[in-house]
Amino acid sequence: MMPVAAPKLRVLCRVDDIPDGGTRGVGPARGGVTGLFAVRRAGRVFVYVNACPHLGTPLEVAPDRFLSADGERIVCATHGAEFGIEDGVCRRGPCLGAGLEPVMMQIKDGIILVPDEAGL
Repeated sequence: MMPVAAPKLRVLCRVDDIPDGGTRGVGPARGGVTGLFAVRRAGRVFVYVNACPHLGTPLEVAPDRFLSADGERIVCATHGAEFGIEDGVCRRGPCLGAGLEPVMMQIKDGIILVPDEAGL
């Protein structure tokens, strides 16, 4: 049996680059068109593809601003859909029940790593 190669990883950012309760957007990988974003909440980090499941538009209202005013939901700037931070599921809006595309990640030495092909 052939060994399975580990996926190639790229750096998203440092965990410390995201304030707790904050977000950080990152542009697309080389050759890609869709960026990613990370949310840091209560010591955990969640990473998603920066595309609304309704229209595919980027979510942020301004650079690194993906959350509602109270910091409890991810909000799409295009039409106001609201998504859970921990699961990415739409709880209000035209894509009700649909979800953001989660990105597998790992943290090594304080750096968030994601698969090279994430967002492509």
